[in-house]
Amino acid sequence: MASFPNVYTHRKVSETSSKACEICYKPSTSVLVTPENKDFFYVCAGHLKDRVFCTPIIDEAAVAAKKKKAMEAEVERVKLEFEEKQKKQKEKEKEKGKDKEKNEKDAKAEDKKKLEEVEAEAIVVEDEPRVFVLKKAFYQQRINKKRQAEVARRNRERLQNPNLFPQVPKNIS
Repeated sequence: MASFPNVYTHRKVSETSSKACEICYKPSTSVLVTPENKDFFYVCAGHLKDRVFCTPIIDEAAVAAKKKKAMEAEVERVKLEFEEKQKKQKEKEKEKGKDKEKNEKDAKAEDKKKLEEVEAEAIVVEDEPRVFVLKKAFYQQRINKKRQAEVARRNRERLQNPNLFPQVPKNIS
């Protein structure tokens, strides 16, 4: 049996699909999966933070892109706030009329909507699947478990084969 790479992707499953953690046997909805689904196991989210169990592989480009997007959203929010303050100052300087108040209220409502949209975009965080590398002892344990399962499967298949057992001699004189 070919071994699988020591790269596991963290996935979440539904509460109804939760199974026992491979380490502490508590119900867990977190699953670590290898590429091409050659190996998977359930693990508590707390174990993923344990440096003795595994270490995360951090994608620097994705982190930089998230920071850049957050910075752009913050700049947009500050610009909208500044424009809103400028409009308020102009309001104080101008004459107050009913027609102008209606237009200003409409403009304020539009600005608030834009501000809420920008804030909503900043709040939405795209959760990318996190990638982990197991420590040597845990990875070796996973390989051994897979090998034992493969040997057990082969043994079951052999026992199903009727030619495995010797036959009673037929030509005894």
